[in-house]
Amino acid sequence: MSEITFDQIKAFQEQLAHHPAAAARSRAVQNVGPQAASREAIDGEDMKPVFSLDLDTGSVANQKKSGRCWLFATLNTVRHGIADEFGLKDFEFSQNYNAFFDRLEKANLFYENILATADKPLDDREVATYLSGPDQDGGHYDQAAALIEKYGLVPKSVMPETYNSDKTAELNSVLNEKLRKDAKVLRTLKQQHASEGAIAAKKRELLSVVYRILAYTFGNPPTTFDFEYRDDKKQYHRDTGLTPQTFFKKYVKWHFDNYIVVASDPEPSKKYQQLYTIKAANTVVEGHPLTILNLPPERLEQLALAQLQAGEVVWFGNDVLADMDRKSGTLKGGLFNYNDLFDVDFHVDKADRIVTTEAEMSHAMTFTGADVVDGKVTKWKVENSWGKDNGHDGYFVADASWFDQYVYEVVVRKSLLTEAEQAALQTTPIDLPVWDFLN
Repeated sequence: MSEITFDQIKAFQEQLAHHPAAAARSRAVQNVGPQAASREAIDGEDMKPVFSLDLDTGSVANQKKSGRCWLFATLNTVRHGIADEFGLKDFEFSQNYNAFFDRLEKANLFYENILATADKPLDDREVATYLSGPDQDGGHYDQAAALIEKYGLVPKSVMPETYNSDKTAELNSVLNEKLRKDAKVLRTLKQQHASEGAIAAKKRELLSVVYRILAYTFGNPPTTFDFEYRDDKKQYHRDTGLTPQTFFKKYVKWHFDNYIVVASDPEPSKKYQQLYTIKAANTVVEGHPLTILNLPPERLEQLALAQLQAGEVVWFGNDVLADMDRKSGTLKGGLFNYNDLFDVDFHVDKADRIVTTEAEMSHAMTFTGADVVDGKVTKWKVENSWGKDNGHDGYFVADASWFDQYVYEVVVRKSLLTEAEQAALQTTPIDLPVWDFLN
């Protein structure tokens, strides 16, 4: 290892003094920050919220200070069907209801993973990954599908948001503290060769406490409810004695098995036309599995557009924190021109961004429209879940470059796939480690 010498510091200072426009660049960055100093134009014709293909959707939802974007985006895709069939344009499902069971199921999966790895040291990468975030509120499309298939859905009015569902940081801390303590208890039982019955009893006891914590913070989920509403034509309706499962089957009629998560992960370790899974991330044990078909990048755009043209919105996973102006709702590749500002080449291709952990699947949203010119999409209409105060009443505009660089997966109907792609769905998926990028 070599230290930084004062001769080097002197050389750096001399190089800075001779760098073009160093003083002007310093003033700009110091006064407004790197983003504002480097931001390209965001109000041009190319980013206007006007689209040749624009599905009729309602008001945006608001996840507030929570990490439930994946759940909001899934419920948004599902709610558009009920909105059309029953005349409920601005209808919302209870995100809080499914979030309750998500956190309970994540606790159960954490316990199962801890027991399965009890023979490994605490600094083993797999064990350390589990302990790094035992019960957070992030997730995936397939995890939402598993929750909905098992627990059903309820209208938002039946189980509305609470302080804790809107702002999950405090609960995250509480649950993670408890579950890490529980991990020590379960590992000790397993290492001492306790009976399966004793371990199962202890796990049930620990889960009961998690349920109580969730009931205090989110509220106790309903088992039956009445669905009372006026549709968009002001007609009154009332349906009584529903369970969350019967409500889902009667009003939603959504079949998650008809859809597949299609990713484009160009890492050298990944193959195209290959099916992947992450068994350790299947939060609902024995539920809808996390399954991902990896395809070349151009297929993501083609499939997303085909689904929009068929009249269905598209769930997609992305890195919203990259090249995004929140207030204007702009998602534009190269929005922040750090190359010119700092006179440094910042370009890194997608594969290298992934393997060096620069890339992150930080968010999930929904495509609800696109502007198509000569058969190519120039921009996309994006339904976000950050409320109406951002973008255009909550909708964002993403250009083609941003899609290419920062959209990593889309959820589409299996029927849109080619014969070869559909054949790949019948193969045994490769099980990826829990720390993989696709998780």
